[in-house]
Order: sequence, then C-alpha cells, then structure tokens
Amino acid sequence: MELHGFLASITLKDLLEIFDKYKSMGPLLGIGLPLLESFLPFLPLVLFVVANVNSFGLLLGFLFSWIGACAGSILVFLIVRKYGQKRLFAFLRKHKSIQKMLSWFEHHGFGPIFLLLCFPFTPSAAVNVVAGLSKISGLNFILASLLGKLVMVFIVSYAGQDLQSLVRNPGKLLVVLAVLAVMWIVGKIVEKRMKAKRLESEE
Repeated sequence: MELHGFLASITLKDLLEIFDKYKSMGPLLGIGLPLLESFLPFLPLVLFVVANVNSFGLLLGFLFSWIGACAGSILVFLIVRKYGQKRLFAFLRKHKSIQKMLSWFEHHGFGPIFLLLCFPFTPSAAVNVVAGLSKISGLNFILASLLGKLVMVFIVSYAGQDLQSLVRNPGKLLVVLAVLAVMWIVGKIVEKRMKAKRLESEE
C-alpha cells in the first residue's frame, strides 16, 4: 500500500493505539503530527487534533495541536518566502487563481488569511504557500496564523469526535462563534497598531 493510501486509511482508534504505544515520547508526537501536516497536506489534521484531545485531555491536547499546526504553517511560510523567487515556485505565479489569491492577500492582509485558517477543512498548505509568495509582512502572517489556527484547533478540540455536534448543540456553536469574533477583533486591533508603528517609523 502506498504511503498516501496508508495514511488516509488511519482511524482514530489506530492513532490512539499509536499514542498509547509511544507514551514515552510525551508531547513530541502530539506536536509533531500537526506540524508534519503543514508539509504533507493529505495527512488528516482533524484526526490528529481529536487524537491529541483524547490522549492528553482537552487542555494539553489543544495546546500540542495548536503549537504543532502553527509551527508548521510558519515554517512553510518562511521557506517559501526565502525560496519563492526560485524556479521551483515560478510555475505557481503563472496560474490565475494563484495571482488572484496573491492580490487578495496583499490588499487585505490579516483578514482573509485569518478567516481561511479558522476553518478545519481549509487547505492551509495552499494558504501558507501563497502567503509566502505574496508581499504580506511576516508579522501579519504569523499573527493571522496564530489566531486562525487557535480558532480552528479550538473548534475541533471542543467538538471532540463529533464535529456535527456544533450544529446540533446551539450552546457549543455560540461558544465557537464568540471565540471567532473575539479573535477577529483582537487581530484587527493588533494589525492596526502594527501598521501605525510602521508608518511612524517610515516618517
């Protein structure tokens, strides 16, 4: 069986058995798997988060998943930002859809990246790569990634094994929406302050 097919067939039960078998590794596995997903987007990030929560508890499971997911996103962004002008990425810039996303990110900065990374099934690898190719500042991307991933990992962790419970349970849905709204407001405030400081330094 190919690696892609093998990984795609992994169930929550399989992951929990792996986590139990390698308990001696502590948080390395819980952080490492979400980090690896940033480089191999076919990996089941949602499943990793749920396995973390079931293995380490809500608080630690959430924390390990968030650290891994954020570290992976930032690493991909930095690698693409450094080598984005090389031939390896040249073909990406030619696609109209990529050009539209580049323009969108560069004109709106924090907002679209934050929103895209908030949702569990957004292809975050594509967001990280396009952001790296764009002219958006590294600080803006890191801020959007930290807050967006925080919301996404919180949603998956809070919902547990049953993501549909967000729809069936109005209380859970309200909590998630409240967190999303707070993170959005905080992000926009920080972004405005960063822009103001940058303008002051340029004067």
